[in-house]
Amino acid sequence: MDAASEPRVSGRIALVTGSTSGIGAAIADALEQGGARVIRHGLEADGDANLPVLVEDLAVVGAGARLATAALDVGPVDILVHSASVQIREPWQSITPEQMERQLRVNLVAFLELVQGLAPAMADRRWGRVLAIGSVQQTRPHPEMAAYAASKAAQANLVSNLAKQLAPSGVTVNSLSPGVIDTPRNREALASDEYHRRVVGQIPVGRIGTPADCVPLARLLCSDEGAYLTGRDVVVDGGYLL
Repeated sequence: MDAASEPRVSGRIALVTGSTSGIGAAIADALEQGGARVIRHGLEADGDANLPVLVEDLAVVGAGARLATAALDVGPVDILVHSASVQIREPWQSITPEQMERQLRVNLVAFLELVQGLAPAMADRRWGRVLAIGSVQQTRPHPEMAAYAASKAAQANLVSNLAKQLAPSGVTVNSLSPGVIDTPRNREALASDEYHRRVVGQIPVGRIGTPADCVPLARLLCSDEGAYLTGRDVVVDGGYLL
């Protein structure tokens, strides 16, 4: 795809949560390369002085609202990508209320707070893009990630609800659900040759995905060209759910 045919994000301001590594970083990089001004977010500042980061622990009460306010201090946010998430591996019998709450706060509550803080101004300007990074676990939950899977299923439901209400104002709301992606979160488990082979055996394309595999659709859903796509959950999984 040449530059002239790439989805247009030039001149837009985007807040990408969880954008210091993994899928969030790849999406943030792509939006910047497309001409958007990207506000990055993470749990700690990035080592690169050229990539200033808003630091906020989204598991803390009210953190999503505070992050939205801090982002608006930078400029009028046109695009919100919620990539930050918490995933705690635990058998369902052992999940503690604290573990459940932390995953719900980051994966669901903070997302709602961010939309509440940013979408009204998008609606006033008659243009906005909201993209939540979901998971194939919304429909194929891992037995040791019941709380995480439930939080992502709830997030997908919220996306559908908000999409219908915001569509008349020119704001789209979608989710992108990756399959098994080579990110820092997954590397320890995938380092086991036996586990790696077992996982790849469930993916029809025959390989683990990369953050870059998520970028083309993410950029489309954040662009001018994505105006007629809303309320969708787009799966990027190499056929894992087939």
